[in-house]
Amino acid sequence: MALAQQLEELAIDIAREAGELARRRRTEGVAIAATKSSIADIVTEADREVETLIRSRLVDERPGDGFLGEESAAERGTTGITWVVDPIDGTVNYAYGIPVYAVSIAAVSGEPEPSRWKALAGVVFSPPTGEMFHAARGAGAWLGGERLAVNAEPSPAGALLATGFGYNPATHASDLARVARVMPMARDLRRMGAASLDLCFVAAGRFDGYFERGLQPWDHAAGALVVAEAGGRFTRVELDDIPGRPLFVASGPALFDSLLATALGP
Repeated sequence: MALAQQLEELAIDIAREAGELARRRRTEGVAIAATKSSIADIVTEADREVETLIRSRLVDERPGDGFLGEESAAERGTTGITWVVDPIDGTVNYAYGIPVYAVSIAAVSGEPEPSRWKALAGVVFSPPTGEMFHAARGAGAWLGGERLAVNAEPSPAGALLATGFGYNPATHASDLARVARVMPMARDLRRMGAASLDLCFVAAGRFDGYFERGLQPWDHAAGALVVAEAGGRFTRVELDDIPGRPLFVASGPALFDSLLATALGP
């Protein structure tokens, strides 16, 4: 079995266990542990507990690998493989009891920085629905045992698009302006609050496209590979106004160029 598929199998196993822990903690009640970039950007005790579980499993199974997680310090490994992990993507949904959140686990090779790594395996598990999206480089994207493919082209009624808004208030005006530019090409717009699931829904043909500013590496590492392996396109574009808050766009090939150009604007 190729290395990418071995990493995919391990990620599936760990994501399922981590997702069950997250689901169980949600039923027991959620405690807010801290805020991060802003008062709206929270972390729960469950985020930390789930990431600890994932990291422990990876240390047991692949002790030489590196780790880049949302809730703990990055650690370089010796194998050239780094695991990029969001223990609970959609934490605000999770805290409010909205059943749209996921465990996202990716394995990448090379430098642990999105513009320099090569994604080898990606898994996004939705505990509320039990859906397991997964991909290994060169082996396709899957929902369970069903192979995924992006939509060939949008409906004549327009593209069903997804987006999100970051926690930095300085970007909100430009985010809203971007939505206004994109809406004429859209059938409608969805805002689910979990980037990993937005990307997987593009891969599954549930959305035609997705755009959002300011994602972190763990938000998109797994989902971007699922999109690519489903035949889609994904890009990251730095913007001039606020450095370090790039724009991300994903869709099928037929929509991609027009969606990117419209989202970027003049």
